[in-house]
Amino acid sequence: MQGALSDPVLQVRHLSFAHPGQAALFDDWSADLHPGVTLLDGEMASGKTTLLRLLAADLQGRGELRLRGRRCEDDPAAYRQQLCFFDVRDPGCDALTPVGLMQALRQRHPLLDEQGWQHHLAAFDLLPHRDKPLYALSTGSRQKAGLAVALSAECALTLLDEPTRGLDAASADHLMRSLTALAPTSTASAGAARRALLVVCSAGLDRVTLTGTLRLP
Repeated sequence: MQGALSDPVLQVRHLSFAHPGQAALFDDWSADLHPGVTLLDGEMASGKTTLLRLLAADLQGRGELRLRGRRCEDDPAAYRQQLCFFDVRDPGCDALTPVGLMQALRQRHPLLDEQGWQHHLAAFDLLPHRDKPLYALSTGSRQKAGLAVALSAECALTLLDEPTRGLDAASADHLMRSLTALAPTSTASAGAARRALLVVCSAGLDRVTLTGTLRLP
């Protein structure tokens, strides 16, 4: 694939990070992330979730992050607006309904496709629960509420940490079809095909056409 679609969405250069009092998880680590779905793979405790948080600028490491050519340190707010990453299990989400979660994230990501969100909500069988607080939903339904937002956020980069956690088979199938639709080689729209998703997933992603795999030692 040539031209703009082959340009990296995210460039990571010389990333270093260590938790206080521990050995470095990342030491001068660099990578490029291209459009489509990339699997983030590694052994347990290799730092997969920590890397997602570093890329999302939720944790501060040393190095350079460029999202569509824009350095995070030059304009952190603009960087975060183009990157979707959140944990729907966060207690701060408890009182939100699926509708409220979408509205809250739309403030951060104004390109969020509400029609697409409605489609995912229906496909995840969440329409009967759209006005219930998340604390009243099952783990799987809460996960689906988060995925409906993440899939429709229309961000340059979306980070997903074990998105199949708690999903029933029908919902997992919808998730995999949705991820497949974002592959640059699929029938996705030009805008969708320029999106990159980095996914930590222990099961099911073999059904998705991957752009590549990042493996942590």
